[in-house]
Amino acid sequence: MSHLFSPLTLRDVTFHNRVVVSPMCQYMSDDGSANDWHLMHLGQFAMGAGALVITEATHVSPEGRITPRCLGLYSDDNERTIKRVVDFCKRHGVAIMGVQLAHAGRKAANKTPLNGGGPLDANDPERWDTVGPSSVGFGDWPAPRPLDEDGLAMVKAQFVQATERSARIGFDVVELHGAHGYLLHQFLSPLANQRNDGYGGSIEGRMRFPLEVFKACRAVWPEGKVMGLRLSAIDWVDGGLTIEESVEVAKAFKEAGCDFIDVTTAGMDPRQKITVGPGYQVPFAEQIKKEAGIPVMAVGMITEPEQAEEIVASGKADMVAIARGVMDDPHWAWHAAQRLGVETVYPDQYIRCRPDIWRTSPGMFVAKK
Repeated sequence: MSHLFSPLTLRDVTFHNRVVVSPMCQYMSDDGSANDWHLMHLGQFAMGAGALVITEATHVSPEGRITPRCLGLYSDDNERTIKRVVDFCKRHGVAIMGVQLAHAGRKAANKTPLNGGGPLDANDPERWDTVGPSSVGFGDWPAPRPLDEDGLAMVKAQFVQATERSARIGFDVVELHGAHGYLLHQFLSPLANQRNDGYGGSIEGRMRFPLEVFKACRAVWPEGKVMGLRLSAIDWVDGGLTIEESVEVAKAFKEAGCDFIDVTTAGMDPRQKITVGPGYQVPFAEQIKKEAGIPVMAVGMITEPEQAEEIVASGKADMVAIARGVMDDPHWAWHAAQRLGVETVYPDQYIRCRPDIWRTSPGMFVAKK
């Protein structure tokens, strides 16, 4: 028996294993709309990379995009084009489909990585002004405009509208992006949030706006569907967000109806000094799971089936989220099941590649239906 390949039920949604395809920015959208690239990219993962596939950061407004080529969910065309992709994945694949809703805040208006990254040039016609909790830029990047009361209300409404669109599209999971230095994380971290009103100061004040956004989104999201938070547990910079504060954030979100915390780290400050190695972020997931009592996903250099199995079996995390590993092997879960000697599901169209059919190995794999 494998813990990694045991089912997990959150609300009315059952995942047939504990493997998650993590969001991966692709920078291939046109005015936020999906196209054939996304059909191919997400479609391949829906066939056998994991039980849950989460879209790349999908932005709630044009101004919230990381780059002009990032995916969005702020227009009818955005909704129509990503629905085409999700319908395809659900019709032909074996995975639950999730969406990560995001706003980049002060880290918006960037060049794509293939164009060197960093802020768009001041005279670039595609550049726009950014917003944030305070007028503190990311390193030497342009300082954002601090969100006033009207701005906070506008951003919250954009998240709510994107959540409503997500429900119409047919997603079963929504993850709010509160990590990697983007807007909700910016409110949580004292490195970016230097407000002196009720949305700054202590961790209770700094989590106030992200929590308001979550509660408003949860209120319009179907009761039986899943909603979680991606959280950078620490900033890896002195004076930044601490793991103890992140535990308090997780407790507050759990009380508000959050179903899981997707635990990552970093992205807030270019001065960050990260100790990287296999599973290097797992201890933060373990601590949040233990102290906040909420299901967690672990991420970060989780590449081997045995490694993922140990993380789940030992209770460090409830799920593992993988990105580069599934880019390298879009059928990661199939091959992990073979290594661990357990069953997994295949889409009907691919049933002929089950090892028990075309190899001499024992028949231990089952079809989608």
